Amino acid sequence: MLFVGSCCALVTPFNKRGEVDYFQMKKLIEFQIASGTKAIVILGTTGESPTILESEREKIIKFCVCLAKNQIKIIVGTGSNSTEKAISLTLQAKKLGADGALVVTPYYNKCSDDGLFEHYKKIATTCKFPIIVYNVPTRTGVNIKPEIILKLSKLKWIVGIKEASGNMTQVNKLVQILPKRVAVYSGDDSLTLSVMAVGGKGVISVTANCYPSEVNFLCEFMLKKDLANALRQHKFLNEINEALFLDVNPIPVKYYLNLLGFEVGEPRLPLTPASNEIQNKLKKVKDRYEN
Repeated sequence: MLFVGSCCALVTPFNKRGEVDYFQMKKLIEFQIASGTKAIVILGTTGESPTILESEREKIIKFCVCLAKNQIKIIVGTGSNSTEKAISLTLQAKKLGADGALVVTPYYNKCSDDGLFEHYKKIATTCKFPIIVYNVPTRTGVNIKPEIILKLSKLKWIVGIKEASGNMTQVNKLVQILPKRVAVYSGDDSLTLSVMAVGGKGVISVTANCYPSEVNFLCEFMLKKDLANALRQHKFLNEINEALFLDVNPIPVKYYLNLLGFEVGEPRLPLTPASNEIQNKLKKVKDRYEN
């Protein structure tokens, strides 16, 4: 498995001209390293990968890998609904020195179970690079079943699954049937405690952008089976977990980071800035957390 514990699904900061802001990206990564985060996912959903240009993509990966300097693992979102494109993006991440890839299930074309298996099989066998399967049916329109993940787990380079289906029955089954070397990670901050309670190995977290130490503590408590402290930490994070999904991710988290003093800018179109209503709700949450 690529990591155990807390992994931050990092935002991509933009300046006022809408360009990638590498100064702020450095601040964000250093914040994660200092807070005990075990890995960072760049260019995922939270990183607005659909709007990142090819020329920007290579520079972002190089920058993050160089800055990490073996202090934290860098995982790159390389998913596509084209198998050949996903292979190309994964090979790019491998060439540029990343530690692994997060590969979302194909979207829009909604392939069959056989198609899902063949898609990941070809990526894994061609790239020979650690891959975390990303299951998020609400965004892709397709759910990858535990039976398909079990088949994929026979492949050396499939090392984990980020489960964001919200289906705890499915998560529980995955933990029971998968070999120990294939980690199950929570893809929903609100379910991290539940996923780890049944055997999950951590979380790929949006909330960790804002409160990395707190998310890390929750994971550490669960790994130590310290349920009392884990529950306390879970309750502390409850409201912020909900607040950061008041609108489409990463609209709320980027606004919240701006409130915290990280000038990450606004999302790129077709995502729009947080509405006044969402802004007011997030400000109130921040005030409560600070007091």
